[in-house]
Amino acid sequence: MMKKLLSKILSQKTKNSFHKLEASFATFKNGNPSQKIKVIGITGTKGKTTVANLISAVLDANGIKNAMETTILTKIGDEMIPHHTKVRWVTTPPANVLQGFLKKAVNAGCEYAVIEVTSQAIDQNRIHGIKFDTVVYTNLSQDHLDYHKTKEAYLEAKLKLFRDNPDAKFVINADDANSAKFVALPGREKLLYSVKKPVERGVVARKILTSPNSATFTAAHENGQNIINLKIPGIFNIQNALAAYCVGLALNLDPEKIKQGLENVELVPGRMEAIKVSKDQDFTVIVDYAHNPDSLKNVYETVRDGMSNTQGRLIAVLGATGRRDKTKRPLMGALAGHFADLVIFTNEDPYDEDPITIIEEVAAGIFRGGHKKHQWRLNRNYWKTLDRATAIHQAITEAKKNDVVMITGKGAEEVMAIGPVGEDKFIPFSDRSIARNELEARFHKSK
Repeated sequence: MMKKLLSKILSQKTKNSFHKLEASFATFKNGNPSQKIKVIGITGTKGKTTVANLISAVLDANGIKNAMETTILTKIGDEMIPHHTKVRWVTTPPANVLQGFLKKAVNAGCEYAVIEVTSQAIDQNRIHGIKFDTVVYTNLSQDHLDYHKTKEAYLEAKLKLFRDNPDAKFVINADDANSAKFVALPGREKLLYSVKKPVERGVVARKILTSPNSATFTAAHENGQNIINLKIPGIFNIQNALAAYCVGLALNLDPEKIKQGLENVELVPGRMEAIKVSKDQDFTVIVDYAHNPDSLKNVYETVRDGMSNTQGRLIAVLGATGRRDKTKRPLMGALAGHFADLVIFTNEDPYDEDPITIIEEVAAGIFRGGHKKHQWRLNRNYWKTLDRATAIHQAITEAKKNDVVMITGKGAEEVMAIGPVGEDKFIPFSDRSIARNELEARFHKSK
């Protein structure tokens, strides 16, 4: 109770000072584990979880024992521990959890640990005391402005990870508008990746071919090239794969083994995850974590590209999280209005905000994204449905041959946040489970 009260009255700067003390104590208590293991940190608005999984797969393919701490699971060697509670659905956990994870990784004999690093975690000193061997920057787009207030402050938090680790190897997305600022910082070694232009040192994707369920490209680097057949779709996943490829090069791994590791990844839970229950299912259902405008645009473009030769419709199910940047809500509605044929706006982790208000704010953007050939009409081709399970049921009921149902916002999460932040008022909820159950009910009934 006292901690919650202090949290409300103290400034963020003061709280961050306390977090730094907590991190120092956690580092000491766990025996300063990052000095005994090589830590790879990934920061950026999008792609952190996928890049972490790809890097771990590359290490696995090279026979290097590793650990991984991500939004959706903890990995220690061969042991996978899914996160089932909202307390663990934190991209970068508190310092005591993070340092405890590193200690377990060291005790298990892991050579590397891969972690996602959020801007809030950097600002709040949750990673204080961790020595990074390699740091990766994926991209920066609109998100977390509820916390950072400005995009400049958001970027500065990302830069701080690199600035604080001048002895680390840097892997940087050359296609991001802010890449030069990361390149300018002192680092032990710098590798860049791109799908658009040559880079001095790093890897470039050439001869890109995309399909609804996969992506193929040639990874060209200074020592040769490899054809990579990814089992996960989208240009953005090619970028994620390039980031992992660069990490492999930074660690002097065999390019053929890097290729093998990337191709071993069949899916990342809740990231462009297709749900299929029967060979009779003649439409596609995809669950993805996209929860900001840039991510949503990427997944919609990927799906639309895969649908270019069909007569199918895109059916979008989306909402927005409470107590987060409100300015992105109508932008997400506009994207749904631009790309989708049918849209169902629904509830998504409202916390202590009014979920109906959030739905209205997202839905307000649909007309901005619409066009003359497709007039949006409430309860005709778009709906506002408070209950998320009902929204998923409606989308799957509406689906016909060659359609794609795109459910975004929660990904692999297994709970819905319905109470004030910090009070752990969560109810079990899984987009993946509900979609699967709906599909099984529909195709069981059709037999």
